[in-house]
Amino acid sequence: MSGKNKSAYPFYIIAGSLVCLVALSMVRNTFSLQHYTSRPLDMLADVRKDEPADSTAIAVEIPTDTSAAISPADTVALAGIPDPDHDHDFASYTGILNYAVHDTAVSGLEHFLSALNELKTGKRKKVRIAYFGDSMIEGDLITEDLRDSLQILFGGSGVGFVPITSVVAGFRTTINHTFSKDWKDYSYKELPPASIPLGMSGHTFVPGESSWTRYAPVHKHNLDKFEEVSLLYGPASGGNISVNDKQYALSGRAPVNTLSWKQDSAHPNVNIKWAGGSSMPFYGVCFEADNGVYVDNYSFRGISGIELGKLSKQIVEQMQTEHPYDLVVLHYGANMLWKPELTDYSWYGRPMKRVMDSLRNDLPNTSFLVITTADKSYRKGGNWMTAPGVPALVKTQHELAKEHGAAYWNLYAAMGGEGSMVQWVEGDPALANKDYTHFNRQGAAKVGALLYKAMMDEYKMEHQ
Repeated sequence: MSGKNKSAYPFYIIAGSLVCLVALSMVRNTFSLQHYTSRPLDMLADVRKDEPADSTAIAVEIPTDTSAAISPADTVALAGIPDPDHDHDFASYTGILNYAVHDTAVSGLEHFLSALNELKTGKRKKVRIAYFGDSMIEGDLITEDLRDSLQILFGGSGVGFVPITSVVAGFRTTINHTFSKDWKDYSYKELPPASIPLGMSGHTFVPGESSWTRYAPVHKHNLDKFEEVSLLYGPASGGNISVNDKQYALSGRAPVNTLSWKQDSAHPNVNIKWAGGSSMPFYGVCFEADNGVYVDNYSFRGISGIELGKLSKQIVEQMQTEHPYDLVVLHYGANMLWKPELTDYSWYGRPMKRVMDSLRNDLPNTSFLVITTADKSYRKGGNWMTAPGVPALVKTQHELAKEHGAAYWNLYAAMGGEGSMVQWVEGDPALANKDYTHFNRQGAAKVGALLYKAMMDEYKMEHQ
């Protein structure tokens, strides 16, 4: 043996290893040990011509120009969208479904898409979206990316509505927000006295003796300066504040009142201080420009959407006068899946129907979009899998949208359907957290892009 040339040994070892790895990649090569399941090995993944099995691995193409002359038929073909007159399967269709009922003034996204077109053609100044949700959107997740994409195409700059205080202010990256600890926060969880309205965000803030809140822009596109600022507050009878050391006496007996100003470029931040007087409620501050699209994030951790029924008719109608919305998004689901194997959601559907009846009545000329729950996985038999309650809840949410003449977007299907949350959590890069419920920031950005694309597919079909 000592006389043989050993210089070829490394080649034989490497070649032999490659042959073994290629052979393994041709067969099912995963294995499970206790609670661990290995990932399959595929040495030929980069050269295969098959369509990818995981739809979440496909890059989302975000339209940046809808001005090209494309016919509706061409748009449908290019986007891969089925004939809009076809009765889509609500459980698997990944685009937006639009429903109409005879007793609603607008149907599906009709009003919202028309408003976008009027904005694009210079016939109106602003389009606003009220995006209601739970912890899936807190910290401006999903809404940040939807807002940015819409503003790139239709104009606008500014983060929209921000509450007086927030439990996720340190997590949010679209505005710098600090505040004193002596604000009294009434909310869905602790309702205010009958004399104090509950704000649209589900919060109302009453100042203490030395309360203050401070906002500063961030170094991001369309968020690096403040232009038009509006303070939203409730009934006032002699309350006083200072804004960047300028004194204001607040008045107005309506459920929602507005103090607006143009931000001085020499003072980039907004510092609001309570200066005494009769105690009064505050809701939040809006940051916009003089035109464009604005997405207000109304996140509230731990709720199902039923809580919106605690908003008064007076608040909703007055908000529509002071700060009108063209689209209301209802994005809930995670907090109804606490029993993963529960498949009867009539307990949710009945009260949510009353909530949507009320909102439809109070906002008759506004479009509504129901977004379903995302996939949620639970552990069974040592493996993570889609909770049986997910498809059942999707069905209930579809029925709510259809009954109320709303638009409907199946996020569960759009992210890949059954088993997709496991892929989003365990993929590279990971797009969701290890709770197998919530998206991380990168995953939320992808959801925002998917939603934007679905909206623009509808816009192009309607206005190209």
